[in-house]
Amino acid sequence: MANVYIFVGRSGSGKGTQGALLDAAIRTLSGNDSLLYLETGRLVRDFSKGDTESSLMSKAINDVGGLQPEFLIISLWSNFLIKNFKKNMHVITDGTPRKLLEAKVLDSALDFYNFQHKFVIFLNASNDEVTKRLLARDRADDTLEGIHSRLAWYETEVAPVVDFYRTNSKYIFCDINADQSAEKVQEDLRKAVGL
Repeated sequence: MANVYIFVGRSGSGKGTQGALLDAAIRTLSGNDSLLYLETGRLVRDFSKGDTESSLMSKAINDVGGLQPEFLIISLWSNFLIKNFKKNMHVITDGTPRKLLEAKVLDSALDFYNFQHKFVIFLNASNDEVTKRLLARDRADDTLEGIHSRLAWYETEVAPVVDFYRTNSKYIFCDINADQSAEKVQEDLRKAVGL
């Protein structure tokens, strides 16, 4: 039986970094075909390169740093799972869910696939730490104003997702101190999920 590992946390908390490290660890232990990495940001970027009206509308949202509508996000990762999931595959999700509706739909998908363990890895990083990290990335949208906007959005949209998982007995909730070095976070994460 396979497990699912759901990464949640603020922008800059290290979800992509920690997801990639966990991906490598699981593939080393179980083989390259043992894991499916569901990276929502990549799915959106790939979709927005298309020439359909929907793709063009999605690209316009991306270009201004906006949030994609829930129906589109759910459609993209649902189709990804439907096309790529194989029996006994572990799954890592990075970038989903970001809203409570997405969490509830993902919950139904995970019930359908009947995972043995459902780990939620909450990378609990402080606002000060993620602000420092995001400014160090030096990306165009990583301005103080943009970062403060994302942190405010986290409180209104993502925090309820964290609470949904924290209080749901179907999930093993792992609260990881993400203000530490990436190596120490990965060490604590692997202990929490039994690797």
